[in-house]
Formats: sequence, C-alpha cells, structure tokens
Amino acid sequence: MSETFFAAYDALLARWPAGTAELTVSTPYGPTRVHAYGPPDGPPLVLLHGGGATGTAWFANAPALGARHRVYAVDILGDVGRSERAGLPLRTPRDLTAWLDAVLDGLGLSAAALCGHSYGGWVAAAYALHAPRRVPRLALLDPTQVFGGYRPGYLLRVLPMLLRPTARRVGAYLDRETAGTGVDEDFKRLYVLGATLRGRGRPVVGRTLDPTPLAMPVLALFAGDSRVHDAGAMADRARRLLPRARVEVLPGLGHHVLPTAGAAAVDAIVLEFLGAPTAEGHPPR
Repeated sequence: MSETFFAAYDALLARWPAGTAELTVSTPYGPTRVHAYGPPDGPPLVLLHGGGATGTAWFANAPALGARHRVYAVDILGDVGRSERAGLPLRTPRDLTAWLDAVLDGLGLSAAALCGHSYGGWVAAAYALHAPRRVPRLALLDPTQVFGGYRPGYLLRVLPMLLRPTARRVGAYLDRETAGTGVDEDFKRLYVLGATLRGRGRPVVGRTLDPTPLAMPVLALFAGDSRVHDAGAMADRARRLLPRARVEVLPGLGHHVLPTAGAAAVDAIVLEFLGAPTAEGHPPR
C-alpha cells in the first residue's frame, strides 16, 4: 500500500487519545492490527469499522468509550489498513468469523462486547450468530445487510465507483452521500486514498443475515439521513425481528459519518446500552 495512504492513516491515528497502544495479533489468516485504549482491566469492547474506513475511524469515539471500557479497534482483515493477508486464504464469511475467533484469542478475550458500523455491523452480527457465548452485548451502528438490503438507487450510484474507482469519483460519491452531515476531512482523505489503492483486495462479503436467533442484548442505531437504506424501514424491521432489542434513529446524520459527526450522541447511547443491567441485575463485565 502506498506511503501516501499510510501517512493519512497515521494522521487519523494521531487523533486518538494519548496512551493508545498499537497491537499486532497473529492469526492463521495473517497479522491483524488493533488500536487499544482504555483501562486494561475495563470490560472489553471490540470496534469493527465500516468498509474502507480502517480501525482509525473510531478516533472521535475512543475517548468516551475508553473511559469505561478497554477498547480494541480492529483493522478488518481483507479491507484496507495495516492488517495483512498471509497464511490461510480468507474468502468466505466462515473464514471471517474464524479470523475474528483468532483475534479474540490473541487478545486473551474469552468474550467481548462488539460494536460495528456499516460493513463492520454485518461482521459483528455474523460473528454473534457464529459464537453467541463470546458476545455478551452487540451494538450495531447503521449496519448493512443485517435487517435488510440496500436501496436500489444507492446501488446504482455506488456501482460506477466500485468498478472504476478514481480519487475524483470516490470523493464526489462521499461528498454526495454525506452532504450536510459533517464529514471529517482527515477521514475523507483516508477513505478516498484507500478506495483507489492499486492492487487493493476486496473485503469478504456475504448475504443479508437473518438476525432472529440473536438472544444477547442488541442495540440497533440508525442514521436518520442514511442514503444507503431507509432508516425508518430498517428500524421497524429491527423491532419486528428482535422485539427485545433497543432500536433508535438519530436524525440529521448520514450513514458514513454516524460514528464521527454523531460521536457525542452515539457514545452516550452505546455506553448506556453497555452499562445497562443484565437479566441477573448487574452490569456486564
């Protein structure tokens, strides 16, 4: 990957709080980069970023989430970032869940709350279906392909960018999708550079999930101005499929900027969800 991309990556990482640790976790599928912040003895919280965003994208959320939790923001293997494919091939959703098993093992975590945004929400939900005993709580931020598919119009807009990504085309796409919702310029630069990297691999993707078997506490938080899908319809479907889940829509926020532009609101809701009493009457540890 290019030096320019990693310079942008490091610029976003520099906005993480002092004391952030850079970890490299060995897995059978390749070394995985993890940004860790917060009290080492705090309840573990694994953050999974949206497609093309890298683990650095949680810079705005790390201070608040890391005040109570040991935060582990992972560069998802197969996407852009400092994780590297090596060893076993990573091709299917089953491979992806096995990789995340190895990441948790490498971090010494028998269980951890998961919080995923967009594509990371799909990865988090897929993993929770795969290993429910390892996921005591699941927070999904405007997840894709969990409670329904994409808007057809969105697919028509994004397809040219995916087929022939150029800096101009990707930048115009992100500007259009985030218009009026406060996209961060450092994030935008990294996203554009990552999308146009030569030789970039494609993340592992799969079908829309059936979330109905999820029995752990679930938070589904949707961006009211998302153009990826109809937030109201997704929220209604989430309530039908998971009647015990906490489901909310945050107005005025777009899909790509939900964790950053909406950091204060998102962090407050996520922290309240993670700290809520369990069925036994005690907050999760």
